[in-house]
Amino acid sequence: MKQISSRYTIAVHILSFIAGVSKECTGDFIAESVNSNPVIIRKMMAMLKKADLIEIRRGVGGASLKRPAEDITLLDVYQAVDVSANEELFNFHQPVIACRIGQAMDTRLRKELKEAQSALEHRLKQVTIKQLLMEAEE
Repeated sequence: MKQISSRYTIAVHILSFIAGVSKECTGDFIAESVNSNPVIIRKMMAMLKKADLIEIRRGVGGASLKRPAEDITLLDVYQAVDVSANEELFNFHQPVIACRIGQAMDTRLRKELKEAQSALEHRLKQVTIKQLLMEAEE
């Protein structure tokens, strides 16, 4: 099974860290917590900024959330960093439609995969960054 890239979990970690730490969150500071290269963290932060989830201040100003942590869902993060251009989680091959099995794959399997993606997105929409932080503090 193809995994969702680690960009997703790194992005969730970045947002949680920014929400949970009161001091200025620079890429280098966040990279220590994530245990990742600061260049990777800065690239991820750029994606989160583009999705309007964080604000980045130049220099040593660091980053802050653009909305409260309780208003940022795991689906928001997923859509910011891991959805493909056509917004489908599963890549789908081009079957031979003239073939009876190819027709079934194109219609039935595609329907099943869309339902699986919908279920995942529904679940991610129910969990916020704030909830993750609260569970981490328990």
